[in-house]
Amino acid sequence: MYRKEIEEYIDSHKDQMIEDICTLCRINSEKMPYTEGKPFGEGPFEVLQTALTMMENYGFSVRNYDNYVGTADLNDKEAQLDILAHLDVVPAGEGWTVTEPFEPVIKDGKLYGRGTADDKGPAVAALYAMRAVKELGIPLSKNVRLILGTDEECGSSDIRHYYDVEEEAPMTFSPDGSFPVVNIEKGSLQGHFTAEFEPSDAVARVIAIKAGTKANVVPGKAFAVFEGLDDNLVRDTGAEVEKETGVSFEIQGRNHTLEITAIGEGAHASLPTEGKNALTALLLLISRLPFAPCAQIEALHSLVKLFPYHDTSGEALGVAMEDELSGALTLAFDLLEVSDDSLDATFDSRCPICANEENVLEPARTRLAEHGVTLTNETMTPPHYVDGNSDFVKTLLKAYERYTGRKGTCESMGGGTYVHSLKNGVAFGAAMPETDNRMHGADEFAVIDELLVSAKIFAQVITDLCR
Repeated sequence: MYRKEIEEYIDSHKDQMIEDICTLCRINSEKMPYTEGKPFGEGPFEVLQTALTMMENYGFSVRNYDNYVGTADLNDKEAQLDILAHLDVVPAGEGWTVTEPFEPVIKDGKLYGRGTADDKGPAVAALYAMRAVKELGIPLSKNVRLILGTDEECGSSDIRHYYDVEEEAPMTFSPDGSFPVVNIEKGSLQGHFTAEFEPSDAVARVIAIKAGTKANVVPGKAFAVFEGLDDNLVRDTGAEVEKETGVSFEIQGRNHTLEITAIGEGAHASLPTEGKNALTALLLLISRLPFAPCAQIEALHSLVKLFPYHDTSGEALGVAMEDELSGALTLAFDLLEVSDDSLDATFDSRCPICANEENVLEPARTRLAEHGVTLTNETMTPPHYVDGNSDFVKTLLKAYERYTGRKGTCESMGGGTYVHSLKNGVAFGAAMPETDNRMHGADEFAVIDELLVSAKIFAQVITDLCR
């Protein structure tokens, strides 16, 4: 019911919808330092105000929750469906080739730019679904609320702030994954660990290491400063490591030191095999160079054993596992800072339904301790599961099948979304299953036709669940 009207509405508003996405994507909404009234800094504040104005101009009743979250209601009736999306983005990063991160462009049917896929494009698709239902006059007996947050990438404190004062709707979906329906989100352990050691002046030595931008991003670059090594030796060894890993090394001499830049390829931490981890490649390089023995070098050699370059399943850390519903555990070593007397690091592990603190957190703690490293975590985030046979999930799958002609199924993913702690929340769209939109990497994009069909599917879901 109403399919013809929905399709005609979305198709006729294509250009306006794309321009609204571009308007949001031109704003750098990476998390920034707190200032009064701007809990996540200037960028997230600006993009939230822009989105609230946009939604209000389209006739929706909007509310600003202390600049953490903004909402738009379709009507004033009983709550039935929440749609959760976010306007913040991961750091722009390097390696962009099609456009600059915050200068969205259309090329070959794709919209490129940071946030086009994660999650500004899907957020606007949901907004246009609500516009379609509203402006077509489709009668509803219950309300739909679009909830736009600004801190999803850095811990989701925004959405916790929102649910401190609001109740969950009976049904919730987040367009922050892929179709058909993601009813399982793996648990996670962002393992933060530290070590201290006696400094040493012996050469050759590692003066410093710095790698990674966020705990949930596979580092595309890693940096180190060496002293007392022949640059030709380092270049030759780097070439060998590059053959094994695909990670290259730039070497520059400066003031009797060598500055090393490992250049790999970033990726979302839940999909570590899609990147080339510059950090673990750099550690592999260090392990093959003749540094003077010291406690720091011993610690770095331990990291190579604990996080080998090709190990993305946690085998070396003693946490590898999998189950039939949610698949295998994944692990990415994403953050590291090393000085002459200490190291501070974080790995990101996405854990299947069978995972718990007894078989993941504690074994990781034990294995790290065997190498003189202290894991600081006391807890981990448990997996999330919603019954795939519920009427809610079946309604989502039916709409997906109707507009795509594909079979709808329930899937698992390693990435966590806003619905992870909600009783009846799933991820739903906005990319097709086969689309690699380079989320969290350079040249992120959204396929325009997928955004359009997502808006149509969302409008049908609203109609079916709330009429």
